[in-house]
Amino acid sequence: MATSLKNLSHHDPSAIPDGSSFYIGIAVAEWNPEVTNALLEGAVATLLRAGVKQERIEIRRVPGTFELPLACQWMAEQKKTDAVIGLGCVIQGETRHFDFICDATANAMQNVALKSNKPCIFGVLTTDTQQQALDRAGGKHGNKGDEAAFTALKMVAIRP
Repeated sequence: MATSLKNLSHHDPSAIPDGSSFYIGIAVAEWNPEVTNALLEGAVATLLRAGVKQERIEIRRVPGTFELPLACQWMAEQKKTDAVIGLGCVIQGETRHFDFICDATANAMQNVALKSNKPCIFGVLTTDTQQQALDRAGGKHGNKGDEAAFTALKMVAIRP
């Protein structure tokens, strides 16, 4: 659904699973730090509200969005990890670099999930402008980090 029609941070409180026994890994890109740090804050706040203990949230920083899948894979390989979240932001520029990074990262994140049999959540903003990214990192459209954490919680809760 288009973000303009939904606030990324709006969730029915009764739908948020109890995460008190969950161990969640988060890989966050250092590129576009104003955005990615806000995404991380949103994700961590949601996990804590769901009962995930601070010591059960592992955060790894990587240089950019392209490096997220490997960091997520390393965390997913840990037996204790229930789910991993990749947080990043790629803003359209003048070259096709945007397309290659977004496509490769999305596909690789899906491969991590399938290979590890654990949720690997794609919390990457792919926007045309910095303002669109800020609007989705705690601005008028909510926080994609919050949405990614909510998705991770829901996926862990429905696993067989």
